[in-house]
Amino acid sequence: MDIFQKIAERKIQEAVENGELDNLSNRGKRINLEEDWFVPEDLRAAYRVLKNAGYIPPELEIRREIMSLKDLISTLDDEQERIKKIRELNFKIMQFNVMRKKPLHLEGSPEYEQRIFEKFTGK
Repeated sequence: MDIFQKIAERKIQEAVENGELDNLSNRGKRINLEEDWFVPEDLRAAYRVLKNAGYIPPELEIRREIMSLKDLISTLDDEQERIKKIRELNFKIMQFNVMRKKPLHLEGSPEYEQRIFEKFTGK
């Protein structure tokens, strides 16, 4: 879970405890996770065709590689190999952000995640 997810989860839990989410208009209704709501409208048909054919967009492929590298890094005992994989992970994150035309975010870098979490939460 990245830093912003942790912060968001904490804020959501606080809102639940304070009763701030009790009167939401869609409360109790199922969320349709199959919808392509996150894909721009002009690309939905093309993405659906690719998805049905078994292909995924390059952005999703790199995201999968990022997740795999994060899992691998957490299991490595050899410090040199871990450093090598962290560099590879950081490069993949940079590629991903360039593809999305977004700035490089350090919270995706494992070595910065804890420090950023502590800074935002004050803990």
